[in-house]
Amino acid sequence: MSVIDVVEEIVKGVMSSDPVHGYPHVERVRRLALRIASNYPDADKEVIELSALLHDIARNGRGNNAKEGFDHALASARVAEVILKALGLPKEKVEAVVHAIEAHSFSAGREPRSLEAKILSDADKLDALGAIGVVRVFMYSATIGRGIEDSITHFESKILKLPSLMWTPEGMREAERRVKFVKEFLRELKAELSA
Repeated sequence: MSVIDVVEEIVKGVMSSDPVHGYPHVERVRRLALRIASNYPDADKEVIELSALLHDIARNGRGNNAKEGFDHALASARVAEVILKALGLPKEKVEAVVHAIEAHSFSAGREPRSLEAKILSDADKLDALGAIGVVRVFMYSATIGRGIEDSITHFESKILKLPSLMWTPEGMREAERRVKFVKEFLRELKAELSA
């Protein structure tokens, strides 16, 4: 088994099946990251795939991501570091994965310094847009007791800003495509609410 295969099994065993932040989200981010990376022959695909698999490992769907002040990116990077060192991944690859995970969360405000980190950041943000993004917002809203009006505010204050925060041209193009759907959905939702 490759390191990627072992990490995939670990992540599947630890993460919940929660589609918002659990393993289904991880798998979507993995596919998006690899799709973006296919445009960059020099990108380290192993670093990208490992960082995508591990980017939310500390956010295991068991409620800890809702704690005030919980920095899931830093916590996930620490867990990833322990796992990858134990699997014997070379130090420079471990450091590259750790940096990508630390920098993937736009709300944490850490700027990605490597191409791999930028790709992971874009892939994670893309999963918050489009039809999947709409579903994720309302599923998460239901778990924390956030109503429709507050969900609309979340879209307007955070989700609609994501295209301007992309790092790669591919990420920007896909974000613009997906945000059109979100804007149309919000127009219809607001129209129905005010009818």
